[in-house]
Amino acid sequence: MKEIKAYIKPHKLPAVSQALHKINGLSGMSVTRVYGFGRSRAKGNREKVVIDTVEYNPHLKIEIVCAEELVEPVIQAIFTSAHTGTRGDGKIYVSSVEEAIRISTGERGEAAV
Repeated sequence: MKEIKAYIKPHKLPAVSQALHKINGLSGMSVTRVYGFGRSRAKGNREKVVIDTVEYNPHLKIEIVCAEELVEPVIQAIFTSAHTGTRGDGKIYVSSVEEAIRISTGERGEAAV
């Protein structure tokens, strides 16, 4: 199993969600509002949030745990639907997941996802 974390621009969520819904076998995703800065250090006209005199850009963090065979389709769906070609489009990270447990049933492994 793999965990995919993607940081995207908020206005791209509908396109990313639609692209991910088209992937058979993908069981779901979580979305969280996050604030951060990268190389651009919150430059430009975009909406900014100031905390303790530091400017942050709003992004959304998408978290997905899936079977290894779905990793490339998920990455491609996120990349193509979130890409604008401008700085600050976001990042995608992929990590290994050792175990998953569904609390309601006690299922383990991919069955829990």
